[in-house]
Amino acid sequence: MTNKLTKGLEVSANVAIIVVAVLLCVVLVKSYVIPAPAARQAAGEPAGIRGALKRGDAVAVLGIDWQKNGKTLLLALSTACHFCTESGPFYQRLVRERGETRLVALVPQAEEEGQAYLRGLGVGIDEVRHIGFRDMGLTGTPTLLLVDEKGVVSDVWVGRSRRTKRKRSSAA
Repeated sequence: MTNKLTKGLEVSANVAIIVVAVLLCVVLVKSYVIPAPAARQAAGEPAGIRGALKRGDAVAVLGIDWQKNGKTLLLALSTACHFCTESGPFYQRLVRERGETRLVALVPQAEEEGQAYLRGLGVGIDEVRHIGFRDMGLTGTPTLLLVDEKGVVSDVWVGRSRRTKRKRSSAA
């Protein structure tokens, strides 16, 4: 009986050692053999699901003629994003001060829902487009992308605008 128990423990221990060794090999291969997203992009792989858009990346949004638009500010927003809603006054100011820059809102919801959301914020945008953010390489909302006439990102801003006014609490 003791001999069977000893053999069973020995087999279990060997299996556990093999499982741990395989997991360690997977971690080492993933860390040292498979290139990181930044290395893949530096090697010429297009930005997309694997990494966030950054300066110098080309942007593809169906139906937008970058040359015709000149500079375009893409506002990646979501009706479910409270930071987007909190940034409403900032977007209103962008609309007022945009000059020749075209403003296009990108939303994961239906275009009609995005238009209604922006109207509710008091933000008049030139165009609203439905787009899958992950497919485009966007990692969160709100994200603003300034795109030149060649469709290349010249600047990126991610997160809630710090320029919006906050209400002070009565305890302050």
